[in-house]
Amino acid sequence: MIKTSKLLMIPGPTPVVRSIQDQMARETVAFGDPGFVIDYKETVSELNGLWSNNGECYVVAGSGTLAMEMAISNITQQGDSVLVCSHGFFGDRYAEIVQRKRLDTDILKIKWGSAPTPELIDEQLSKKSYKVVAVTHVETATGAAAPIKEICSMMKTKHPDVLVIVDGVAATGGVEAYMDWGIDILFTCSQKCFGVAPGLAILWASERAVQKRKSLPPIPESYVDFEKWTPIMKDPFKYWGTPPINLIWALKESLRIIKEEGLTERYGRHIRQAAMFDAAMESIGFLVAAEVNFRAPTLSVYFYPENSNIVDGEFRTILAEEGVQAAGCLGEYAGKGFRLGHMGNIDKHVLVSTIAAVERACVKCGYVIDFGKAVGVLQQGIINE
Repeated sequence: MIKTSKLLMIPGPTPVVRSIQDQMARETVAFGDPGFVIDYKETVSELNGLWSNNGECYVVAGSGTLAMEMAISNITQQGDSVLVCSHGFFGDRYAEIVQRKRLDTDILKIKWGSAPTPELIDEQLSKKSYKVVAVTHVETATGAAAPIKEICSMMKTKHPDVLVIVDGVAATGGVEAYMDWGIDILFTCSQKCFGVAPGLAILWASERAVQKRKSLPPIPESYVDFEKWTPIMKDPFKYWGTPPINLIWALKESLRIIKEEGLTERYGRHIRQAAMFDAAMESIGFLVAAEVNFRAPTLSVYFYPENSNIVDGEFRTILAEEGVQAAGCLGEYAGKGFRLGHMGNIDKHVLVSTIAAVERACVKCGYVIDFGKAVGVLQQGIINE
């Protein structure tokens, strides 16, 4: 029997296309190799330009979690008050990171499936003097997206002195956001919307954030210190920590793909693909966890149909056997459904194959559907693009 290949459709890592894989397979050179130094510098410069940043961009070896720590470490000092807006598992996780910094931390809790609004944040910020507010753009546990542009607009008008951190791990490169909206720090990682293998932390810092770091005394952290990395980003021939050379090349190729598609079209494609996935899944009885007004373009949480008797672990195991790797739900959603990523460099063939595998898994789990119903809804959406 021919083994069924698996499509990686979790909320990250996402599928890595061949041209990016080829860059990771290149013969590794010294980090001081003149050609690599040029590639690294160009990659950092392109990231700054594409995301309309007037400050610095940092591309370093590490995970999204490292970027979370890098963000808060460089613009705060002990005693500062920070507001963390949490609408799910990873918002809570960020609050823990901030609390470990021994900062005066308040958490604006939003119910799962919804997201913080400008009004809610404004109300909380009006109660106390804060130095920083942190918002998750797309909550990976719920598939709900915060209205970052509207939040930034409110912040500039009503709380201009408060620095804004945006966790873009499950959003940046797939959901519209630009630094000149009023974001002070935006961060993500390589394995989500950029479609590169895990291993790179990517962080944009506005000029205001860079100056904030300069105004602080030496911070306790060493590896994530802006002051250590800024000279490297300006001249990668210098050394602080060894760069992951092949991943930098892979990221450069990812940016080539992004520029070829165009950021505006890339954002639009993610919106269209998410709507197709949701419509297809809803047509066979699955429920989308995120509220309609807050549904993210990059990933979705699908609750199992009522009275379907689908058992979560069994369903995802069979789905994997049918060729699609999906992720289990977290926190209060655990066991109620599964998480499906639809971000990065996926095409219509991947979309159709994914929904077809979901249909087969449903039937094998005893949930009777009409074969082709969800696929037909998806196909109609693709044709109507």
